[in-house]
This record gives sequence, structure tokens and C-alpha cells, in this order.
Amino acid sequence: MGPSQQPTDVLSGAVRRVDDGVDGVLARIRRLGARWPERDGVAVFHRVYTRVTREVGRLVDQGGFPDRRAAVTLDVLFAERYLHAVETFERGGRAPACWQALLHARDRRGVRPVQFALCGVNAHIGHDLALAVVDTCHVLACAPEDLRDEFDQVGDLLTALEERVREDLMPGPDLLELAEPLTHLAGAWSIERARRAAWAAARALWAVRGLPAVAEELRERLDTGVGRVGRLLVTPLAPAALLPGARAGGGPGTEGRRSPVCPGRRR
Repeated sequence: MGPSQQPTDVLSGAVRRVDDGVDGVLARIRRLGARWPERDGVAVFHRVYTRVTREVGRLVDQGGFPDRRAAVTLDVLFAERYLHAVETFERGGRAPACWQALLHARDRRGVRPVQFALCGVNAHIGHDLALAVVDTCHVLACAPEDLRDEFDQVGDLLTALEERVREDLMPGPDLLELAEPLTHLAGAWSIERARRAAWAAARALWAVRGLPAVAEELRERLDTGVGRVGRLLVTPLAPAALLPGARAGGGPGTEGRRSPVCPGRRR
């Protein structure tokens, strides 16, 4: 069975944690994040996700969701997907392909903080959210349509946070040679499109729940596809002038031309 076939494994442990609520998940998230140095790529996403989970907890406490039980169950099972992937990897196991992109690139030179953050958001929205909706449907004996309000509200929080991530982590105008290719790379990915795809995937997986082989193939294809996008998002982007062998001022015939950026090449 492929690494994406973890609904049974994740669900068996995660359901026991639903009663701990969002506060219980937040405590686990904080303990896990305390292990990593500040510049670790996973830590960059982790700080983003901590803020999201804290905001979900605040809304739950204020009665901001139409169905509190559904919101808490979805949020806990959603978080468990991420926590299970990271903890499995750190124990020497194999994480889903969508998370391997970030986990293997966490200390890669030439990758900017915004890339790490978006890579994590891509894995969590594109893969984990769809599976968490299906997990929640199994736990609450409901259909995806019954969770649409909670799905949309959590998605709205993530969308708002993504905008802040881009504002906070994109390089400033003093790094224009880097900022231009980074802007193109980051702009090619959209959380809104990822949300729509996750909802469609959740509905498809629920529709074929009685066909285990088909459901497993869909999960694996989802995992693989999201993982490919993640690998692109953590492509190293270093200004040509900073790469080995680059000559100050360029060579003959380079006058008036911008130095190319060489993604994929490590410093």
C-alpha cells in the first residue's frame, strides 16, 4: 500500500484526539515546532500553520462555526494529516509524496522562506484537506456536502493567511533580481484553485468509498500530483551573480543584458 493510503492508520489514532479539541492539537503543534531551528524550512510552514490553528480555535470558542462538532472534528483530523506525516518522517518512515518535497528541501540553500511556506500550504490543502473531509465524514456519518460550511470557513482563514505570508516573506525591492523569478513562481500557485481541487477530490473519494481499489488509486494520484507541484515550489532561486563561476560585471557581450536566474542549481 502506498504512503497516501493512511486514512486507516491516521484515523485510528486521530479519532481518539478529537475529544481534546483544537486546544489539544495546538499543544501538539507547539511541542513539535520547538524541536526545529528558526530557519528550518518545515519550521517556516509550521509557524504559519500554528497561526491558522490558533485562529480556528478562537472562532470555535466564539461560536463562529454553524456546527461546532463538525468544525472541531474536521480541524483535528486535518491537523493530524500534517502531524502524522512529519512525525513518521522524523522516525525514519516514509511520508506521503506531497510532504516529501518540503521535508527533503528543509535545509536547501537558495530556497526562500515564502517557498517553504507555500510548499507546506500546497501539501496541506491539496492533499490533506481532501482526505480530512473524507475522514470527518466517516467519523460523523455524514456526506461532504454536510461539511461545506466548515470547509469554506477554514479555507477562508487559509486564504487570508496566504496573503499575509506573501506580504511578510517575499523579498523586498533590494533583491529585485531574486524577487522577479520568485514572484513568477509563487504567482503560479493559487490557494483558491487548490481549495476547489481539494473539494472535488473529497467528493470523488467519498463517491468511490465502496470501491477500495479505485479509492486507493485516486489517493495515490492525488498525493503524487500535489507532490510534483511541491517540488516545483521549492526550486532553488539564486541570482546568477551569486552562483559559483559567475563573473562580476558579466563577460563579453553581456552589456545591457540581465543576468539569468538558474533555478534548480545549488550554490
